[in-house]
Amino acid sequence: MHAQRRKPSRSWLIFVSLAAWGLFLASCVTVERTVVAPPQIAGATYVGSKQCAQCHTDIADHFSTASHAKLVASGAGAQDTGCENCHGPGSLHVKAGGGAGTIINPQKSPETCFQCHLDKRGQFSLPHSHPVLAGKVSCSDCHDPHKDSAIQGGGAALAASTETCLKCHTQQAGPFTYAHGAIREEGCVACHNPHGTVNAKMLVARDANLCLRCHLSTLNAGFNIGGYKSGGAHANAIGTRLSEGNCWSAGCHEGVHGSNVNASLRP
Repeated sequence: MHAQRRKPSRSWLIFVSLAAWGLFLASCVTVERTVVAPPQIAGATYVGSKQCAQCHTDIADHFSTASHAKLVASGAGAQDTGCENCHGPGSLHVKAGGGAGTIINPQKSPETCFQCHLDKRGQFSLPHSHPVLAGKVSCSDCHDPHKDSAIQGGGAALAASTETCLKCHTQQAGPFTYAHGAIREEGCVACHNPHGTVNAKMLVARDANLCLRCHLSTLNAGFNIGGYKSGGAHANAIGTRLSEGNCWSAGCHEGVHGSNVNASLRP
């Protein structure tokens, strides 16, 4: 008589499954990864940021305030961690007395920026984004890497980001008698991701879900949706009109950036 074959126990199956999953995760973290390195220029060598500052004093004078200044290291072996970390080795540029073609200009191509900002490259590849990859817009149109937090404009960082957007999106500038509080308090990025999203108009969420990110709290009864009692205007809208559109396309709050006639941004 043959001995009955034992079935694997549940504990043994769980152990084998966890071991296999661990091996899979280990393979993910040990794959070959891209190493960030300064851009190269054929025949050029590094000269150090002090050499750059002799001509580019307007940039060097306030570069110490820039977030990118944190990339700079000291020592003879760290010359490429300053200006040349983004612009490439500058010996040919110095020898030529400046001039195009002797140094890398990130304004012409975003690839230099993508060496560090890989996540932004991915966002620009999403269905709705600014046409940076197509060369119609450059990173420097919105960012100043040589000063402060790299956001163009003046004043506090949030105000500056809104000013940057309004350079091109002039119709949304107002002034409005009743400004949308989200723009006033957080800026355009309260609703939009300027690098790109899967949603139309680069919105950070779609349909009424975008508005409900702010207008759902019962602590703010004057500006919420979820806090209204059953049978009210907003409760009915959620069940009917919003099923066919969203808060701004259902004939209600069409002035999403601001209004000169209605505090509720009604037409």
